Amino acid sequence: MIKFGTGGWRAIIGDDFICENIRRVASGIVGLMKEENKADKPVIIGYDRRFLSQNAAKWTAEVLAANGVKVWFLNRSAPTPLIMHTVKDKELYYGIEITASHNPAEYNGIKLIVQEGRDAPVETTERLEQLIEQTEKVGFEDFDEAVSEGKIEYVKNPFNKFLDDIMQQLDMDALRDRGLRILFDSMHGSGAYPLLVIFYTARCTIDIINNNKDAYFGGQMPAPSEKGLSHLRNAVMLDNYDMGIAMDGDGDRLGVIDRTGRYMNANEILCMLYYYLVKYKGWRGPVVRNLATTHMLDKIAESFGEKCYEVPVGFKYISSKIDEVDAVLGGESSGGLTVRGHIHGKDSIYSASLFAEMVSVTGKNPSEFMDELEEQFGHFEMVEDNLRFAPECKAAINNTVMVEKKLPLFSEKVSRVNYEDGCKVYFENGDFVICRFSGTEPLLRIFAESNNGEKAAGYIAAFREFLNI
Repeated sequence: MIKFGTGGWRAIIGDDFICENIRRVASGIVGLMKEENKADKPVIIGYDRRFLSQNAAKWTAEVLAANGVKVWFLNRSAPTPLIMHTVKDKELYYGIEITASHNPAEYNGIKLIVQEGRDAPVETTERLEQLIEQTEKVGFEDFDEAVSEGKIEYVKNPFNKFLDDIMQQLDMDALRDRGLRILFDSMHGSGAYPLLVIFYTARCTIDIINNNKDAYFGGQMPAPSEKGLSHLRNAVMLDNYDMGIAMDGDGDRLGVIDRTGRYMNANEILCMLYYYLVKYKGWRGPVVRNLATTHMLDKIAESFGEKCYEVPVGFKYISSKIDEVDAVLGGESSGGLTVRGHIHGKDSIYSASLFAEMVSVTGKNPSEFMDELEEQFGHFEMVEDNLRFAPECKAAINNTVMVEKKLPLFSEKVSRVNYEDGCKVYFENGDFVICRFSGTEPLLRIFAESNNGEKAAGYIAAFREFLNI
């Protein structure tokens, strides 16, 4: 079966990600649109720079066009945030991005975007899965013929409104006055063009690395993790850049290297941007994070008389809660965030630009900024482990943790346990550990946070030993 996880359907190229299955997904989307009486508006289709992405986008368009759905097609690769923004701006019902985001190079996938530019909710993807399963015969039309007949239309200047909306929310004067020198690592992804336009417009000096199309992402994971940015770190320090910026394959996850070579992780970026928006820009409101994201955000929100809301993993939960409580910002430790008033999904183009604005306005190196936050709110260190297991073991692990609700013997006293999304253990000292299955890969993810990295690692070790993996 084709299954949609937290980031859409993802599968290994040549195994499950093949033309037949891609067309089945497209047929299912057509069925969903007609079932909901939403086939009267175009669907915008975009794609990243992965192997087979452009082909998959065309195969998808061919099915939609043959079944009476107008297609707006991008004639170049584009980041996921652009597709979300277009769906929202043009008041479309659906958008599609061909991407596997930060997954390894052997993966590709399809991300479904719904009204208002949101990630498709669970009830939508569950119904889509049923329709795909029921599909027997898929009708499709030759791409070039559909273009000539007007069933598929190339989108002109797709980035204009997206870029204008971002720049209207930025302090462009502060960026111009500071004149930052930035080294950008596009990680062979699709987010380079819009970010370069913004920084060039702001008169920043920006150089770029890893901008060629590479199906293997230079042998690296296309994720802006500390391990994956060692080359960026060395180059930033060697040539005295103010900072290095990197984003994943489809432009929705962010990583930053400051001028000292320090890697600013997603938790730190979230904390700094929330503090900056409230303290320096005068915004008011709570903040939203998922279960596996730092509790420092709770402390910062409390200092402003605000609340930090916790939601399950999956950005659709974050964007929904932002709307519900009018939050300033929402994000997750995996590297994605969005800000009030922007799109309802992760956007590293906007968040990278906002981060550069923060550095320009405060005049502080990110390390200095983060050190000041730690002096005020304490030190929070998160450790993560991704564990592979034999497929036949998944049911047993789930039964032990989620059904029987058994726990390891921890050294710290447990205050409560949350089973809303995996198993999250909260300790009386403020630490936590969470164990959950990945929604995009066959992995068991364990996150732990403490004021000490070794202590956090100890919580993970206890879970590993307990589960014997």
